[in-house]
Amino acid sequence: MDHPDAEGADVTDEITVMVVDDHPIWREGVARDLTERGLDVVATAPDAGAAVRIAKATRPRVVLMDLNLGATSGVDAIEGILAALPETKVLVLSASGEQADVLDAVKAGASGYLVKSAGAEELLAAVQRTAAGFPVFTPGLAGLVLGEFRRLAGEPAAEEAPVLTERETEVLRLVAKGLTAKQIGERLVVSHRTVESHVQNTLRKLQLHNRVQLVRYAIDQGLTDD
Repeated sequence: MDHPDAEGADVTDEITVMVVDDHPIWREGVARDLTERGLDVVATAPDAGAAVRIAKATRPRVVLMDLNLGATSGVDAIEGILAALPETKVLVLSASGEQADVLDAVKAGASGYLVKSAGAEELLAAVQRTAAGFPVFTPGLAGLVLGEFRRLAGEPAAEEAPVLTERETEVLRLVAKGLTAKQIGERLVVSHRTVESHVQNTLRKLQLHNRVQLVRYAIDQGLTDD
């Protein structure tokens, strides 16, 4: 059965995929999900060495790549596969959404990056778009990548500021005032875990690394003014 990609092209029957992950249950589960949705999963691999070797033999159109491959690295696998098969596309599917991991994967040649919280239909659409030549990123990660490459190219940063939600702004204001996550949660009638989630989302959006930088940003933006 054909499944149109996000651009309207019917490409599913043309897509061959290799799934690379060191966890057998996850690897086979993803392969099964993609097969049931009409993709041709031609191979799976548990580590970087096997991934490069099997990719050369099967020449998949898309490689779905985890980054943590036990004692081996998904980044090394990406570089090895693309050196041998430059037309192959690599889509990372990782549990990590850390900035360093995302940037390392993209610099190695990955076409996109999804975190493992993605659902089966979202993953299918991502593989289709990757095969069609489009970059695919979990929301929030594309801006991170673009910002880094602008920095490396010496280009000025975009003029528009990152958009925070009303609740993220409210949490940021209280963090800058020195309140703990528990205190903020009590004030906003939410759990401290929800507060921490807002803080982490705000750090990612602003491309900051810790609460000290977050407080400095809040002060610069006048969010600590009563």
